[in-house]
Amino acid sequence: MTLHNLLPLPVLLPLLGAALTLVARRRPRAQVAISITVLAACLAIAVVLMWGTHREGPIVLWLGAWSEPLGIALVADRLSALMLLVSSFVILVVLVFAIGQGVADGDGDSPLAIYFPTYLVLSAGVSNAFLAGDLFNLFVSFEMLLFASFVLLTLGGSGARIRAGTTYVIVSMVSSFLFLVAIAATYAAAGTVNLAQLSLRLPEVDSTVALALQLMLLTVFGIKAAVFPMSAWLPDSYPSAPVPVSAVFAGLLTKVGVYAIVRTQFLLFPDSPLQGLIMGAGLATMVIGILGAVAQPGIKRMLSFTLVSHIGYMLFGIGLATEAGLSAAIFYIAHHITVQTALFLISGLIERVGGSTVIGRLGGLAASSPVLAFLFFVPAMNLAGIPPFSGFVGKVGLLQAGADEGSGMAWALVVGSVVTSILTLYAIAKTWGHAFWRPRAEEGQEQTFEFPTLTPSFGRLSDAIGATVAEQYPSTPIAPPPAVTRVERPMPPLMLGATTTVVLFSLGLSLFAGPLFSYTDAAARQMVTRDGYVKAVLPQEGP
Repeated sequence: MTLHNLLPLPVLLPLLGAALTLVARRRPRAQVAISITVLAACLAIAVVLMWGTHREGPIVLWLGAWSEPLGIALVADRLSALMLLVSSFVILVVLVFAIGQGVADGDGDSPLAIYFPTYLVLSAGVSNAFLAGDLFNLFVSFEMLLFASFVLLTLGGSGARIRAGTTYVIVSMVSSFLFLVAIAATYAAAGTVNLAQLSLRLPEVDSTVALALQLMLLTVFGIKAAVFPMSAWLPDSYPSAPVPVSAVFAGLLTKVGVYAIVRTQFLLFPDSPLQGLIMGAGLATMVIGILGAVAQPGIKRMLSFTLVSHIGYMLFGIGLATEAGLSAAIFYIAHHITVQTALFLISGLIERVGGSTVIGRLGGLAASSPVLAFLFFVPAMNLAGIPPFSGFVGKVGLLQAGADEGSGMAWALVVGSVVTSILTLYAIAKTWGHAFWRPRAEEGQEQTFEFPTLTPSFGRLSDAIGATVAEQYPSTPIAPPPAVTRVERPMPPLMLGATTTVVLFSLGLSLFAGPLFSYTDAAARQMVTRDGYVKAVLPQEGP
């Protein structure tokens, strides 16, 4: 079998597995075996595709009996292969975590008859998004993700989950409608929705029309990626979901939106006048997101705000529109997928051991569970960008690319990145100190939690910023914590093993940061030049 014949398998295998798990809905062990086998196969295929694209260049497969420009193209290049590999790994490991949680809890929080087929559909949607060679197939990917996401978000049927899921679906449906409008407008202007063909035809389109198309696509993908000011839906949606669901959402779904921005910006609009707008959005996303994070009393909401904030780092590299900036952004995407997933999984373990994820209700976790303390510390420091972790390497790459570009906005992003890193460390250190090292109150006593203030010297400016954060990210006030009760349930081996695996994988990215950066350099060069992608998809029309 040649490499291009492997391209549909990361999509087809999960869909087939979803059908089989539905048939086996009364046999949980069969569902587990099918799901693990399918996702392990997808991970193996992703490894082969990453090796093949790095060695041979972009790999293309046309589906259906249509002539090539009219058919459905699946395309894998270095960027999509890397995203496919990291996402396949995360999806598989999070499933193992979910299985461990289901076994430990008697499946009370995850109805197996629904969870496995829906989760596999989610996997198919993510893979299809990374491999899509045209805008309409990318739209289909987002709709698959929307369907699966709504079911997974509302598992358990609690009021909070239904409300969060409803908000998520409404926002997603609005973005889907805008995406359809953008696809129709693109086809009307260029006569195609194939990405390779669009890269050749859009330069001939009127500049005002092309700018309008770019703005529509950026808006759609900005909503998907939770770019400020289109990110208010995320901090209320993800924390209410079951831990395995919030972990895979936080790690992957926003990155699908970021990937779509990268693909369309560098392939369709390489000389865009909107690079300054992208960098400005990146700066606002960084700063507003992290200001929201430092004020959160709950670990999941704090992590949700840091998720929003660190999307800004990726926009930083994209907005620079240079090989160095894009390479650092791609590296940071791979790093952030694993680290954010690990932290959400660890929040589930914290809730199991400590009985809550509200910081004011926790304490003494370092003494009661040293392993959990270590597991939290490693990805937390990685997220904050402490050397020698991959987060530090990625941020240094972005800062160097920004300094080399040298514009005023680039330097503003350099400063904003440093400030965001410091505030990320502050938010993480606050959680680390309160939850793990503060003595735990005796049973029947309450622990107090004070909201942090940055410094009184900010005066009216801090009040204005705080009001902006509160307006963009409204939330229900959290009542003072009740009397602390000792829960301290043991960590199930599967949950602990899955979390440890993700943490070790993130450490592997740090250990092999040099080779990975060489790979992302090659991927960025391939994206910026565009010729290899276009020639692979349309050998008769490519330059």
